[in-house]
Amino acid sequence: MRIGSSIVLIALGAILAFAVADNLVSFVDLTLVGYILMGVGVLGLIISLVMNAPRNQKRVSESRTVQDPSTGERITRNETRDGGI
Repeated sequence: MRIGSSIVLIALGAILAFAVADNLVSFVDLTLVGYILMGVGVLGLIISLVMNAPRNQKRVSESRTVQDPSTGERITRNETRDGGI
């Protein structure tokens, strides 16, 4: 569930909980359904924000220089890694 769908669930739940008449449907409590949808939307919003939060990412740069034994040429290798090492 993403942020947009969470906001839609919260809005739909608020409409059902506060704006729809209680006696519209006799066998379903629309107020309770609205509160449940708002709760699921808030929970989904919190989870989406936590999952998309920027993490402390580390960039590791390594540079190695070696000399080729046959030609005597110096070879430099640069390596950069992001995230987990």
